[in-house]
Amino acid sequence: MKTMTCRQLGGACDMAHRGEDANEIIHAQDQHLKDAVAAGQADHEAALKDMKGRWRRPLSGMKWYKQVQRDFAALPVDASAA
Repeated sequence: MKTMTCRQLGGACDMAHRGEDANEIIHAQDQHLKDAVAAGQADHEAALKDMKGRWRRPLSGMKWYKQVQRDFAALPVDASAA
């Protein structure tokens, strides 16, 4: 289990997302951005727009995705999860 924050993924806050792989964390971040904007948190609007745009622009979206995969791989395993 590893942890990445909303900010590490391009968001606006330090909300922690935990997962066994980068895909779990990316999915949690996507949901977090949608929920934050729906709750009126304007500081997350730019990140939500970027998230939606990533999947419309495959080359730049894949670049972001591969970077998150590398960043996730470089993280230490959460000691509290053991």
